[in-house]
Amino acid sequence: MRSTTRFATAGLAAFALAATACGSSSGTATSAAGAPEVTGATGTVAVAGSSTVGPIAELVSEDYTSQESGVTAPVEITGTGGGFKERFCTGEAAINNASRTIKAAELELCAENGVTNILELRVAIDGMTVMTSRDNDTDVTCLNFNEIYALVGPESGDVETWSDADALVTELGGGHNAGLPDVALTAAGPGTESGTYDSFFELAIEDLADERGQEGKFRPDWTGNNDDNVIIQGIAGNTYSFGWVGFAYFNEVSDQVKAFDVASEDGTCVAPSADTIASGEYPLARDLYVYVNLDLLEGANGAAIEGYVDYFVSEAGYDLVDEAGYVQLTPDAWAETVAAWDARTANV
Repeated sequence: MRSTTRFATAGLAAFALAATACGSSSGTATSAAGAPEVTGATGTVAVAGSSTVGPIAELVSEDYTSQESGVTAPVEITGTGGGFKERFCTGEAAINNASRTIKAAELELCAENGVTNILELRVAIDGMTVMTSRDNDTDVTCLNFNEIYALVGPESGDVETWSDADALVTELGGGHNAGLPDVALTAAGPGTESGTYDSFFELAIEDLADERGQEGKFRPDWTGNNDDNVIIQGIAGNTYSFGWVGFAYFNEVSDQVKAFDVASEDGTCVAPSADTIASGEYPLARDLYVYVNLDLLEGANGAAIEGYVDYFVSEAGYDLVDEAGYVQLTPDAWAETVAAWDARTANV
C-alpha cells in the first residue's frame, strides 16, 4: 500500500542539476519520470534491515520490479542490527537498510565471513518522534533529555509512574516541566536489534549515562519490539504511555497518538516536522542509510542488484523518500550519494 504522506520537497530542478554534475548512476539516460532506462535485468535482490528505512525500500522495490519484470526484490524487515548479523554480514543479503551507521563489531563479523567490499549510502533524514496516546490528558507537551533519561534510561528501574522520575530529574539538573504527573507510566519502543533503539540511546541517553557511570541503555525491564506497528499499538492503547518510532510512522497514525516536543540544549521546545528535521533543529534527527555488498555485483544477481541501487539513487528514488514520509537530503547531499554509488568503491 502506497503511503499518502507527502512533505514539501527540495526543488527537483536543483536536484537534477546536482545529479548531472556527478553523472547518472548507471551511465544511461533517464525517463521523464526520472527513473533509469529499462535494462531487462533478471534475478533477485535480497534486501534486509531497518524497519525505519523499510517503507522507502519497499517503494523502491515496488517501482523497480514493475519496470524490470524479471527481477524480484523482497524487503525483509529484521531491524538494522538483525539485518547486519543475520543476513548482510553472512553474504545472504546484497542490501542492508540501516537507521544508524554500521558498528565496528558488525564490520568484524562481516570480515569474518568475507564480506569486506561494503558501500555506505546516505539516503534520507528521519526524526525519532517521542509520543503518547491521544487520550493522555496531562499538561506535559515538551520533554528535555533529563526527563527522558529519568523515565526510560538505565536508572529508571523503580519508576512506575511519571512522577516517580521527578527526584532523578532534579538530580540531573531539572526538567522542562515543574513536575511530572502522578499517572502510571507505560513505555513502548524499539527492540535491541533496531537501529532506532541504538540511535535514540546515542542522542537522548548516552551522554548522561556516561557522566553517571551507567552501562545499561534503557530500563532494566525494557521489552521493546522491532515491529513499529506493534509499538504504535502499545503507545496508542495506553493512556499515559511514552514511546518513540520514526517520524514517518508517527505521521501515518497521528490520529491515534500525539508527539511531544523535545527541548534543545537552550531549552527551546522543538516539534518534529519535515522542516525541523531537515535543518537539524529537532534534537532527535538522524540520517538513514543503505549498505551494499559490492562483491555481489559480480554474481548471478549482479545486474538486478545494480539496477535496484540505480533506481534508489535516481531522481525517481529521491521522490520516493518523500512519498514514504521521510525528509529528503538536500540536492547537494543527494548528489554526494549518487557520486558514491557511481564510484562503486568501499567506504566503510
